[in-house]
Amino acid sequence: MEIRQIKADYPFDLLLEADPNRDLVTDYAERGEVFQLQTEAGERIGVYILLQTRPETSEIVNIAVEERQRGKGYAKQMILDAKMRAGKSGSRTLEIGTGNSSIMQLALYQRCGFRITHVEPDFFRKHYEEPIFENGLECRDMIRLQIDL
Repeated sequence: MEIRQIKADYPFDLLLEADPNRDLVTDYAERGEVFQLQTEAGERIGVYILLQTRPETSEIVNIAVEERQRGKGYAKQMILDAKMRAGKSGSRTLEIGTGNSSIMQLALYQRCGFRITHVEPDFFRKHYEEPIFENGLECRDMIRLQIDL
């Protein structure tokens, strides 16, 4: 497995699974750095976008793993890679956000050392045209987490 930066032909099919707002995802990809986890044969396993949001702060603004590859530790591998890259770029803090209904993601981020810092109420109702449902819950609030590097 290798993680490499990609600068064109972003895998929007996979990125939009993590965030259905194409305009936001396009903006993130253009302003940030897109990294792809792939096999030695070039098969895509996952992707993430790392964005410097403030001085000394970076954020994983999108992270997704191919459906058939989920549950194998690849998201954790990409998070560890993002932590390393953010630290090397001078960031002292790495942030990530997810929906209140993203139960598995919340658990994963906390297992990776992230701590919940705050909640942005009704974030998804304000920024997405269509309601999002996951795990039998409406995704309404953005749960913000961070880790010191």
